[in-house]
Amino acid sequence: MASNLIQPVLKKFEFKDLRSYIKSLPQSTIVQLYNYPAACLAVFRELPELAKLFVMRLLFLEQPVTKSVVLSWINTKHSSEKSKTLDVLKELYIFRESSQQPGLLAGYKLDDAFKKNLKVVLCGGGGSWLGVGLQPDKYRKDIAFLDAYAKERWEYILHYMVRSQVVKNSNISRDVIDVLTYAGLILEYVSSSSDPYITAAGFQFLLMDTPTQVWTFLLKYLERIESNESDLVECLSLLLTINFLTLGKDYLTDKLSERQQIFLQHLREFGLVFQRKRKCQRFYPTRLAVNMISGSGNEVTFDTHKQGYIIVETSYRVSAYTDSALQINLLALFCKIHYRFPNVVIGNITRESCREAFNMGITAEQIIRFLQTHAHPEASRKKPAVPHTVTDQIMLWELERDRFRYAEGVMYSQFNAQSDFDMLRDYAKQLDVLIWENAQTRMLMVT
Repeated sequence: MASNLIQPVLKKFEFKDLRSYIKSLPQSTIVQLYNYPAACLAVFRELPELAKLFVMRLLFLEQPVTKSVVLSWINTKHSSEKSKTLDVLKELYIFRESSQQPGLLAGYKLDDAFKKNLKVVLCGGGGSWLGVGLQPDKYRKDIAFLDAYAKERWEYILHYMVRSQVVKNSNISRDVIDVLTYAGLILEYVSSSSDPYITAAGFQFLLMDTPTQVWTFLLKYLERIESNESDLVECLSLLLTINFLTLGKDYLTDKLSERQQIFLQHLREFGLVFQRKRKCQRFYPTRLAVNMISGSGNEVTFDTHKQGYIIVETSYRVSAYTDSALQINLLALFCKIHYRFPNVVIGNITRESCREAFNMGITAEQIIRFLQTHAHPEASRKKPAVPHTVTDQIMLWELERDRFRYAEGVMYSQFNAQSDFDMLRDYAKQLDVLIWENAQTRMLMVT
């Protein structure tokens, strides 16, 4: 059955902030992105404090400033911070080196588009980023409704990842499934009605807080369209624009391009915006959208990971005080559920249930961290919150699967002399390609 799985692109699963992501984009893409005021403001807010100081000092100057003058702004005792700051500004193509002309010294200036649009953002002027309706919306939605809508839509995606009965395969769009598969969060069968399996990266994803989940998911969405530069710039600019909108206020879609209209429908499915109908000319940003980037000043109030709810006993019995279907299904990935009551679920951590989790790529370390992170406040008063008996046994169950280490290589044998064997073995060690050796039988294996 494993051969029928759609294997995701195996990448190291790590969190990227906005600055790290933009720095990884091609120069042409970054330069186009600076044509949007919201993108310039978002990048400026993510800069280190010293970099912000450099930008503000050059923002209203029409002529380049010589390098010696820029370097004199910082005390020589902090030369390392100075060089790091200049590297950040150059990597983001905010600082441009002016071309040397006869009689003039080389200097720094801001990128023209970045400078122009950052001025507009900080000083006012220019047109509105998105249209605002002159007439009040007769179907106006309040913040409470938007919060409930965003929670429902986002948890719908998480339910699908943990194979919850709340959702069915036919009720979730192909776009969401493709992003989850591309990111390596789930494994999907090619020709089978079986539900997808969550991966170790997917389990790690579920342990994140909600804003981090949303931002990471959107980055994977954007990575899938990076091959089309114009689509990427339009989608990313709209995403950053929505980040600065006002929660509870409606905006018009008439200024959006055709590609941005399509992207808006995807954001609607993710729970980042509310649009009553697909053809409706108004939309509302939700709390998820205005909380994507650090420093936006809003907190997600429906984060399911804030309150601990799990008590683990030395008998491997688990009591989860929750009525959340998502939390219960997440627990069921490595725990055998026996009883379910209105506000508590009782189960056991068994060898078989853990082996099922290991087969999906979930590690013992992740299971233990999950139990410790979501320990009930009463259990957290004890040290440790999860008994050593349980954590040690979970680690031992994982080690049962790692008795053999597999590696591809080439075996050398039948050496005529011991000196020939020793020479080749030492050379393999020097190159760090030696996998295994047996001096008595004169056999060795290298990669």
